[in-house]
Amino acid sequence: MFETLGLAPSVESLYTVLIHSPRSTVAELAAYGSVSSQQATRDLQRLVRQGLANRLPGRQARYIAVAPDIAIEPLLAKQEDELRQARLGSSDLMQAFHEASRQEHPAELVEIITGESTIRSRTDQLPDAARYQIRGFDRPPYVQSLDENVSQEAERIRQGVSYRVVYSAQGVMWPGRLEGDIRGALAAGEQARVRPDLPTKLWIVDDKMALIPIKTRQHAIDASFIVRPCDLLDSLIALFEAEWDRAIPLRSFLGKDSAGAAAGHPDETRTAVLSCLAAGLTDEGIARSLGCSLRTAQRHIRRLMQDLNVTSRFQAGMEARQRGWV
Repeated sequence: MFETLGLAPSVESLYTVLIHSPRSTVAELAAYGSVSSQQATRDLQRLVRQGLANRLPGRQARYIAVAPDIAIEPLLAKQEDELRQARLGSSDLMQAFHEASRQEHPAELVEIITGESTIRSRTDQLPDAARYQIRGFDRPPYVQSLDENVSQEAERIRQGVSYRVVYSAQGVMWPGRLEGDIRGALAAGEQARVRPDLPTKLWIVDDKMALIPIKTRQHAIDASFIVRPCDLLDSLIALFEAEWDRAIPLRSFLGKDSAGAAAGHPDETRTAVLSCLAAGLTDEGIARSLGCSLRTAQRHIRRLMQDLNVTSRFQAGMEARQRGWV
């Protein structure tokens, strides 16, 4: 932990020893920590300078650790503030860089990055570049750890960055996706909708940058385009907003926003099934979203189609939309 604060591991070890052995002398701390007296003296001086330890009054020098919530939290807050300032500075420099590139090198408005590790690294950096919003099309394949994505997204949402994501039906049905990170993202505050299919994977940071992963093989992402402010970026933003308007809210798809049977509305289960049908999910995807067996999901679908007097899944979804049920 102390390494992130710029302190050596030996300093952290001495602080831990001092917590467990308050009012110790340098010699005692050296013995407890199995280090030389010179090393203990140097580390103790660092602790005192950083406000992590104090010398007690008295002729013989004895020391006591400062409580972690008093000593460590201010150091962490200072480092977080420095990181925020560095991030803002980096963003300003990137803005200046792209403005210069736009004036002198139009070809640099679209950057091509290759290699799985490079793509993953740049994708991981995207949320940190956002100041107010991130918009995305989510569809397989995936090159990142989904659990890590949720943790990073939750942190950015707490910092005031809004997330709007359109999921493809295939992405929702990806093994473990719905039950795990999608529900986790919704709980963190993500606004999410679902479409039967999406034209591409896409992430847009504010209105200043977009990342488009490119798949050239069956199950792999080999390259990504990074698009800077230009007409192409404006078109990608317009594409996202158009797909967002046509998509089904994912919370109703999960059966969480239903108003119940009042005012002619179906119950939660039927609302969820209707939303799934409108989104183009398969029977297996509907069963997964409902947490029921395939046979049960198919029984719900048949009953709904009979009640709505329709002959196709598409008609059922459209009829539900016209009635304002999804």
